[in-house]
Amino acid sequence: MRVGEAAPDFQLPLHTGDYFQLSAYRGKQNVVLYFYPKDFTSGCTKEGCLFSSHVEDIVRLGAIIVGISADTLESHRNFAKDFHLAFPLASDLQKHVCRVYGALWILGIAVQRVTYVIDTLGIVRGRFRHGVQIHRHWDDVLNLLRDLEQKNARP
Repeated sequence: MRVGEAAPDFQLPLHTGDYFQLSAYRGKQNVVLYFYPKDFTSGCTKEGCLFSSHVEDIVRLGAIIVGISADTLESHRNFAKDFHLAFPLASDLQKHVCRVYGALWILGIAVQRVTYVIDTLGIVRGRFRHGVQIHRHWDDVLNLLRDLEQKNARP
């Protein structure tokens, strides 16, 4: 997936019992999709908590956020509960969405940390990969969401 391309539609189950369908947000909200390796690992916990602490900023800037990994829904429920995550986690057990979005590495087995910002037209406006530099993910997402908000506010 490259910046400027249309984001492929998909549907995945959420730890909340609902489903996330990307196309449901077209024309309505920007979407932050962050792919991460594994629930309860140090870096993923830091990243989840960081994004969770900024959910109000994300919503204020006209977006929603969804975390995606290949963990089970049960693992996601426990992870979200233990760390009070304020956004949904999607389970991609077959890693189909991870593969389509280029979030797999190590021979296509492991999910890597990569974050996409998709605008209301369904176009990828940002793709951020910073490995363990968790705060850079948030900084890049915040700056891009601000830019998108300013563009939408112009007459």
